Amino acid sequence: MEEQLSEVEDHDLYPYQAIVLTSFGGPEGPEEVMPFLRRVTSGRGIPDERLEAVAEHYLHFGGKSPINDQNRALIDALRTELDRRGLPLPVLFGNRNSEPFLVDAFRQAQDEGMTRLLSVTTSAYSCYSSCRQYREDIAAAQLELREEGKEVHVDKVRQYWNHPGFAGANARIVTEGARQMHERTGVVPHLVFVTHSLPVAMDDTSGPGDDEGNLYSAQHAELAAAITAEVGATLGEDVEHDLTYCSRSGPPSQPWLEPDVNDHLAVLKERGVQHVVLAPIGFVSDHMEVVFDLDTEAEETAQELGLDVLRVPTVGTDTEFVIGLVDLAVERAAQARGEQVALPTWPGSDPRPAICRPGCCPNLRVAAPAACGSD
Repeated sequence: MEEQLSEVEDHDLYPYQAIVLTSFGGPEGPEEVMPFLRRVTSGRGIPDERLEAVAEHYLHFGGKSPINDQNRALIDALRTELDRRGLPLPVLFGNRNSEPFLVDAFRQAQDEGMTRLLSVTTSAYSCYSSCRQYREDIAAAQLELREEGKEVHVDKVRQYWNHPGFAGANARIVTEGARQMHERTGVVPHLVFVTHSLPVAMDDTSGPGDDEGNLYSAQHAELAAAITAEVGATLGEDVEHDLTYCSRSGPPSQPWLEPDVNDHLAVLKERGVQHVVLAPIGFVSDHMEVVFDLDTEAEETAQELGLDVLRVPTVGTDTEFVIGLVDLAVERAAQARGEQVALPTWPGSDPRPAICRPGCCPNLRVAAPAACGSD
């Protein structure tokens, strides 16, 4: 592969020698569940008793999270799209919290002579856990390799919540679900968008340090409104929507983003709503927060309330999304070559920078080095 890359330096992804799909990770068997949760919560002093309650979510599905298999499918889809464009880069896989670990992906690349890497994360939005924590893990992996006498340079694509590949795919998926429900019932459904909750303090500090904060919730709100407008235009009707949250994991004393999706379904029932389209726009694939929090808990809530709920898919390996990820990689490569490049956005006209600005989405617990930024 290195020989091929040295011979062909005019491809659209030059100077990168490999793409690393960088993800959260998840257990692949019951024996991995608790070690995985301990890694996820390392340094927070969370006792095993509380982790065991979360472990039940995974054990409900045999102790295996779907996320790794979904990422392997996404890697296959990315390779297919790269081959279609004649781009010779391999796609490696590195997780933050489970095998294959990020440092091992970087080590594999370096051992094979690939030292200029591009990270594509499976997180679209801006906040500490969605962006900077990935950057911290990249920096930590680079440091570990440096201590072994190995060096890799890593860049990342921009957060892509409003890149047309991600946002447009979500708009099409939600619109199709709403259209199907409208045709079946004759009623305009209420759209309920769902994303991962996080501490209010993390949302308050999401975005660059010299901005107003709350970028995480604002991005979701803007995308939800834009998708709702698309649904309304397709149905020719006024459509109502709300943004809700799932997967809260902090202590009761700590404020997290609300409303919880289950609580909000009850509110909608009281308001007389009968038909709901549940749209998990905060997630790239149908991993644990979707299959447990929505397909299990929210589905049970809907049945108890007598609500007609359709949960639409995440973007997963949707062709439009996969093409968009490769477009993002090509865009970042052009920037690395010093070229001026268009940065398409929808909704809005504010692309996030691939090199994060100083103070962006800070770690509120401890200062840690972060790669792919200007601080």
